[in-house]
Amino acid sequence: MTNEAVKTRSSGLSFLPVLIFLGLAGFLAFALKYGDPKKLPSALIGQPVPEFVLPPVEGLKSGGKQVPGFSNEDLAQGKVSLVNVWASWCVPCHQEHPYLVKFQKLAGAPLFGINNKDLPVNARRFLGRYGNPFVAVGTDKKGRVSIDWGVYGVPETFIVDGYGRITYKHVGPISERDIHTKLLPAVERARKAKKPSPSS
Repeated sequence: MTNEAVKTRSSGLSFLPVLIFLGLAGFLAFALKYGDPKKLPSALIGQPVPEFVLPPVEGLKSGGKQVPGFSNEDLAQGKVSLVNVWASWCVPCHQEHPYLVKFQKLAGAPLFGINNKDLPVNARRFLGRYGNPFVAVGTDKKGRVSIDWGVYGVPETFIVDGYGRITYKHVGPISERDIHTKLLPAVERARKAKKPSPSS
């Protein structure tokens, strides 16, 4: 092979990483623009909630008493539970909150909150402004528990059956339509869930 041919071939190969990068960047841009985050799959559906213990939000009180934090054991007490991952800095969480309150009332199930990467003062101010529908609020200062739950971004809402298994995941803020077409039917399905066999 001549020196000229070697140069031509090597210069052609030098563009290969650039072409691969551009192809991947184009694919990601398409996915971000046209992809629906609500259709992102969750590997945790049908699985027990991750093991965790979250401390309470410092100074968050209801009826003069500290609102407790919670753990995975609190979500396996024989009845369906709702878990909402939220933060005061999350704009969609502000928009979602009235619908979250309505959903909890219509579902008639306890609502637990995971406060993600938030300052206690801001979390307290948020719930003081909009109302506190949570029976317990755990503070996830570094977001590690949220990651274990497979959270892509706040807000996200989970439905957990009475045996502590995640049966449904809603990505993004809840809307009026979501309550009636997705969430309440998912709660009813969770209430019909069968006890897992000892081997599972």
